Amino acid sequence: MNHGDSKLCAPTDARATLDDRDRLPCEFPGQAARPEYAMSSSTRIIVDRSLRHIFRIVSFFSVIALAAMVIFVFAQGLGPFFFPTAPSIAVVLENIPSARINGSLYENHRRAIPLDPEASYLTIEFPLSGTPTRISLPLYRNVEDPGRSIEFPPELQDYLSSPEHLSYTLSFPGSLPGLEPRIHINIPEPPYSFRSFITGREWRPVYRKMYGIFPMIIATLLSALGAVLVGAPVALLSCVLIAEFLPPRLSAAVTGAIELLAGIPSVVYGFFGLMIVVPGIQRLFGSASGSSIAAAIAILSLMILPTIVTIGVTALRSVPATLREASLALGATKMQTAWCVVCTSAKSGLVTGVVLGTARALGETMAVILVAGNSPQIPVSLVSSVRTLTATIALEMGYSAGRHNEMLFSIGIILFLLIFLLNGVIMRLRGKMHTEVSS
Repeated sequence: MNHGDSKLCAPTDARATLDDRDRLPCEFPGQAARPEYAMSSSTRIIVDRSLRHIFRIVSFFSVIALAAMVIFVFAQGLGPFFFPTAPSIAVVLENIPSARINGSLYENHRRAIPLDPEASYLTIEFPLSGTPTRISLPLYRNVEDPGRSIEFPPELQDYLSSPEHLSYTLSFPGSLPGLEPRIHINIPEPPYSFRSFITGREWRPVYRKMYGIFPMIIATLLSALGAVLVGAPVALLSCVLIAEFLPPRLSAAVTGAIELLAGIPSVVYGFFGLMIVVPGIQRLFGSASGSSIAAAIAILSLMILPTIVTIGVTALRSVPATLREASLALGATKMQTAWCVVCTSAKSGLVTGVVLGTARALGETMAVILVAGNSPQIPVSLVSSVRTLTATIALEMGYSAGRHNEMLFSIGIILFLLIFLLNGVIMRLRGKMHTEVSS
């Protein structure tokens, strides 16, 4: 078919592929082939192939980075339940330039000195105010109570201090304040029970080495559930109003305002809750402090609104107009059509929005830190101060070390599993709803 003086190009060989056709120059009646067109086509092919390879490489490295991150988190978080913090007791010397520990000489040694795991005594020889001093401490293998793995004689009780569980410090008087000779003895923590980690009610990672997160799990689930119960009905009603009843211009303005709420940083929500919601709850309930699970629920219910409304409006608007017209033609009112036809057809998308809003409530950190009170206890009322799992990670990651740091990664694994279960629920619900709609 001719269009003016142009001519469609086709390969002379029937076996030629589409890529081969791109390489063929177009010929015009009475004219020779245009080499400039052939050059531009070749350049386009090179660019397309280069972009395709770049996208593949980026996708490959993205998958590798994600897998490495998951492996690192699980390796750090599962270690405390299988391995002790150290293979043996360790000794750290402070302001002691020279000492002999179990027969080995250490001079100006500032790192931890591990002992032989089979040693039955800890013997330390060092000069104290010019006088040779010898300390001999018996060692025991007490798996049930590691704190009793070492015994201090009565003459050392006046020099002994235990700022942390399983960590002992012997301080001796020196010539200058702050330069006293000190000997730190650190006993390794045994593997921690996963059952105690999940069901334990005390979180004392520094002093007593207790890592129970049950109160934080309850606080996280209750705050997210309360936010959904309060915020989801409001969000769903807003979706129906925006998609079905508002004029187009007003609907666009309201949708833009809600999308603007989604872009507000969470710390701003937290500051709003700290200045407005917390004092309001304090006056309403007459509590000593308004920082409570009720304040967390109020802020989270506000924060999940943009997520649910945005996804819900999109789902409602994707329902074919023929369904609305058929319902109205059968005599249904606009309200009946919106609830019984449109919402029923879009319920898969509405449920997706609610579940994604729940996921955001589970993973929210900064706003909850500012309004929840951050007390790791089981809430007994709406004005109880609580701490969520994400708040614990954010508050303690900066100064944690050793087993404490690993336990924070374990909390991250619990959050990962909660989100994973939530995604499983949404996929199952969507599949079931899709089957019902199809049938």
